[in-house]
Amino acid sequence: MANVQQIVEDIIANNKVVVFSKSYCPYCRKAKEILKQNGCKDFFVIELDVDDNGAAIQDYLMEKTGQRTVPNIFINQKHIGGCDSLSGLDRQGELKKLLTHKA
Repeated sequence: MANVQQIVEDIIANNKVVVFSKSYCPYCRKAKEILKQNGCKDFFVIELDVDDNGAAIQDYLMEKTGQRTVPNIFINQKHIGGCDSLSGLDRQGELKKLLTHKA
């Protein structure tokens, strides 16, 4: 688990926006589209159903965030939540602020 923990922490630390996703998930697709619509073109995505460590990463994310579902989104190293949380930030006008904030 320590190796997976380090992988996840490095991904979060080294990327402004991270989406832990599953390739077939409609909520993940929607979240990625919301990010693109808000001008975020180069976010880091890891598809947990494709990655060899996907199940272990998802287990660690549950431990770290209390969220087992995908998408599991981080912006500026802060856990945002899932698609509904991201949509809410977008509706409130807060998402653009987060995306333009320098970490």
